Amino acid sequence: MKDNVRALALKDKGDIKVLVVAEDHRQRMAFSDTVRHCGFQLIDCITRSQLQEKFNNYEAPIDIWLIDSDYDEHVATMTVLSKSASVLVGFSQAPYLNEAQQYAKWQRKLKRKLAQMLALPTLIDTVAYKNEANDWRYVVFLGASMGGPSAVKEFLDHLSPKLPVSILLAHHFNQTMIGTLPRILNRHNDWRCQMITSSQRLRAGQCLIVPIDKQIVCDSTGRIILSDLAWEGDYKPCIGQIIKNTSDVYGSELINIIFSGMGNDGTQYLDLIQDNDSQLWAQEPSLSACPSQPQAIIDSGYCKFVGSPKALAEKLTDYIAERATSASSHSSIVSEL
Repeated sequence: MKDNVRALALKDKGDIKVLVVAEDHRQRMAFSDTVRHCGFQLIDCITRSQLQEKFNNYEAPIDIWLIDSDYDEHVATMTVLSKSASVLVGFSQAPYLNEAQQYAKWQRKLKRKLAQMLALPTLIDTVAYKNEANDWRYVVFLGASMGGPSAVKEFLDHLSPKLPVSILLAHHFNQTMIGTLPRILNRHNDWRCQMITSSQRLRAGQCLIVPIDKQIVCDSTGRIILSDLAWEGDYKPCIGQIIKNTSDVYGSELINIIFSGMGNDGTQYLDLIQDNDSQLWAQEPSLSACPSQPQAIIDSGYCKFVGSPKALAEKLTDYIAERATSASSHSSIVSEL
């Protein structure tokens, strides 16, 4: 089996074939969803009784078995006959797919387990599978308050909308004035800025503005789900709540940037999300119309970059280029092996 695991490293992810066997419908759906996230090929997603009927019909060899069912002698024999590289038996119960934060944590846990078993560390960095029409690779969350519109606009003016980036903006603003933000931010650049008025998907080159009166929830497929619930706490929208949600879902594919504003919104859950490897940057307080909000981010000890809006845009551009170069280098090393 060790030789088979080594052979997987030489395969394209799309050629790695996976069979899911589970009794619970929710578990089957979660396993198959994760297989898609990893970029693997799902042969089938079945119950144990269906496996008995269909096993002889599988022409392609099975590289990976994901089993959450009775692993009896018959099933064990089938895994041996398939000459699989790895078999995972049993895993914690998956949350419902609409429980975005809990589900994203469960899915990352499964991906880490698979990465360890298969010696495929790139699985951990795999983005939630992209909608081909959207072509986004990173989510950039912008938080702002007093003095924020001019700072965010300057940032967008210096950031190419052709980058594989989708932007989500939460701005503390007057309810009667929030609708003016798209017109302010769109001026003199090619970003498509719009208010979130219904559930929709992230798209590259787009900046979606979070409503003040309704909560949103992001899920791992890039959906922005608009809720009827009001934001909790004193800040509307709650920047800290969104950072927690997006960090849990997008992990290392998320860059959070806090601009000019009053208060400390955004710092509430920072201690809880450090294992997610999201980036946290802030506007230079001395260059902010209101410095307290970015200063609170810096004082948290988790901020990794501080700069002007222009410098933040340049840093983001360089960061994406560096990640692309690193991924390309890793692929070259694997190919040489």
